[in-house]
Amino acid sequence: MSKTVIITGASSGIGKACAARFQKEGYQVIDFSRRAKTEGGITGIPTDVTDEAGVIASVGQVVTLYGKIDALVCCAGFGISGAIECTKSSDAKAQMEVNLFGTDNCVRAVLPYMREQKSGHIVLISSVAGVIPIPFQAWYSMSKAAIISYAGALRNEVRPFKIKVCAVLPGDIKTGFTAARQKNEAGDDIYRGKIKKAVAQMEHDEQHGMSPDTVAEVVYQQATKRSPKPTVIVGFTYKLLGALIKFLPIRLSNWLVGKLY
Repeated sequence: MSKTVIITGASSGIGKACAARFQKEGYQVIDFSRRAKTEGGITGIPTDVTDEAGVIASVGQVVTLYGKIDALVCCAGFGISGAIECTKSSDAKAQMEVNLFGTDNCVRAVLPYMREQKSGHIVLISSVAGVIPIPFQAWYSMSKAAIISYAGALRNEVRPFKIKVCAVLPGDIKTGFTAARQKNEAGDDIYRGKIKKAVAQMEHDEQHGMSPDTVAEVVYQQATKRSPKPTVIVGFTYKLLGALIKFLPIRLSNWLVGKLY
């Protein structure tokens, strides 16, 4: 019987690359996304990760169809940009609702089944922005920092049930994420053009970034290891940056990031 993996946001970007990687290894892939379609051997179950009841129903459908859940990979998410001062509370809450609480909905829905079968891997997509807060992308950075803390706490809670948890932190990736970013340029005059400049730099870096296949390979490796790492940064340059951030004084590292953007 083939193993099963639920991937949120598998209709595009990193999620789509992960779906192809797991399918290549013989997994039955189930796509939880709003535009999910059953095609090419992948089972699509249209799911809005912010709808808790809907997520629970979708997970139940997977268990009915395949009898078990071997892995959950949470890729669904989006980004907003803009100055903190000029970001609407509703936009900030929507960012957290999808990236953090959408992830939480999916994790809590699969845990009862994984606990019963005493096995399972959970891989959560965070970001290097979670350890290096980016100006004018504060709420996205916060949502990804929260995922790192969430994964660390969850890892210890579910260890007795032989459930493994890992957070994967990609750097700049070339996907449709860039075009889908919700940009808020309000206040750019107040900030002397720095909002547009910073976002333009981000978008340039993303469109010259790594392939999502690179991230998918790391996700697959961690989702199949007996002992996955708590966090994994993807990409040599970003690993180096992550290491520097740990050792540099916070004042200096924060100043350097500010100069970059």
